[in-house]
Amino acid sequence: MKTHISFERLHDFRDMGGHVTEDGRTVRWGQVYRSGALSRLRDADWDRFLALGVRTVIDLRHGREIDAQGRVPEHPSFAYHHLGVGHRPDEDGARELRRALELIAAEESGPVVFHCTTGENRAGLLAALVLALLGVAEADIARAGIAGGAGIAGADIAEAGDTGAEIAGAAFAGGFAVAGVTERYGSLRTYATHVLGAGDDLAAALRRRLLEPVAGAELTFRRGVEADVPVLVRLRDEAARWQIAQGIAQWKPGELGVEHFKARLADSELWIATLGQDGPVAGAWELWWDDPAAWGPQPPVAGYVHRLMTDRATAPAGTGRRMLAHAERRVRAAGRSLCRLDCRANNPRLRAYYASAGYEVVGEQPAKDGGVGGRFAATLLQKPVRDAAEAPRCGAGERRLRATL
Repeated sequence: MKTHISFERLHDFRDMGGHVTEDGRTVRWGQVYRSGALSRLRDADWDRFLALGVRTVIDLRHGREIDAQGRVPEHPSFAYHHLGVGHRPDEDGARELRRALELIAAEESGPVVFHCTTGENRAGLLAALVLALLGVAEADIARAGIAGGAGIAGADIAEAGDTGAEIAGAAFAGGFAVAGVTERYGSLRTYATHVLGAGDDLAAALRRRLLEPVAGAELTFRRGVEADVPVLVRLRDEAARWQIAQGIAQWKPGELGVEHFKARLADSELWIATLGQDGPVAGAWELWWDDPAAWGPQPPVAGYVHRLMTDRATAPAGTGRRMLAHAERRVRAAGRSLCRLDCRANNPRLRAYYASAGYEVVGEQPAKDGGVGGRFAATLLQKPVRDAAEAPRCGAGERRLRATL
C-alpha cells in the first residue's frame, strides 16, 4: 500500500488512507496526512501541497522548535493550530492530543495534515491513536510501523540550530511513545479513553468522517441545524475550488460564510444529505419559497433550489440528482407545482446538467443581483412537480412571468 507522497524537500509526508478496520471498512484517502516539519515547503513543493486541498494544519512541535525551524507559510486556504506535545505525551501532551483528535474528527476541518519535526514520533503517536480509534487492529498498526521511532535526520538537527540536541532528544523519546503507552495502559484505545478523554462520541465522529461508507449505504435527508453551518461553508468553498479547477465560472471560495447560512436557516430551509443515518455528509442544498432577485414578484406556486453542493470525496454517483429529486418532493408536499432554479448564463455545463434532470429553460434574468457575487446574467429553469390536474390555476403574476420569458 503506497502512502508516501513525494516532495523535493519535505520529509516523510504520508496519506493515512487505505488502512482496513477490524470490521472491514477502509480509511478514506486524501482526508488526513502526517508529515515532517512543513517549514520546508517552498517553490514546487508549496504548489504541490496546496493542490492537496488541505484545510487544517496541526503543528505538534515545541514553541522553541518552531522558533528555530519556522512554521508552515500562511495561506487563506487553511487554518493553522499549534498544539505542542512534550517528551512524555501521557503526562504533558494529553490536552493537546485530545484537541488534535477533535480537529481531525470535525467535518468542517476538511483534509488535515499534522506534523512534528520528522513525522516519525509525535506525529506517529497521533497517527496510531487515530487509526486505533477508527478500529484498525493495534497489531496491524504496529506491523505497519505507524510510529517509526526512526529518529531525526542530521539535516533536521542542523536546521534546528542551538536547539538541535534538545529536539533530537525529544524525537528519540517520542520514538518509544507508542510502546510506552501500550505497556502502561494496555492498549492505545484504553490510553485514548482514560487519559485523553476520547470517548465513544469522538471515536464515532472520527469513523463518520474518515471511513469509507458501507457498500450500498443509502442517502438520508434531514433539515439542517446551526451545528451544520461550518460544514456548509466548507462544502461551498470546496465546490468553488473544484469549479475553478474545471474552468467553470460560477462560484468563488470565501464568498459565503457563516452569516449567510445562519440567515438561510432563519428565512428558508437548509437540507443535508448523509450516507446512512449517522454517516458522513454527502451534500446539501438550500430551498427558498420566493426568489425575487432572479424571478421577480411571484405568486406562491414554486420552490427555489439554491447552492446544490456535493462532497466529491464522499458522495456516491448520482447524489446531486437524488438531492434534486428530494427537493422536488418537498416542493410538492408544500402544495406548490413548480421547482425552480437558476445558474449563470455563461455556465452551459450546469445548464445541461439541469436539463438532463428534466428542467426546462424558461428565460433569462439579464442582471441578477447575486449579492457578494455582484450582478450577472442568469438562466432561469423550472420543472413541474405536480400533475396539471393538481396544480393551482396561475394568477396574474404567473401569467406576466410567462409573457416575459
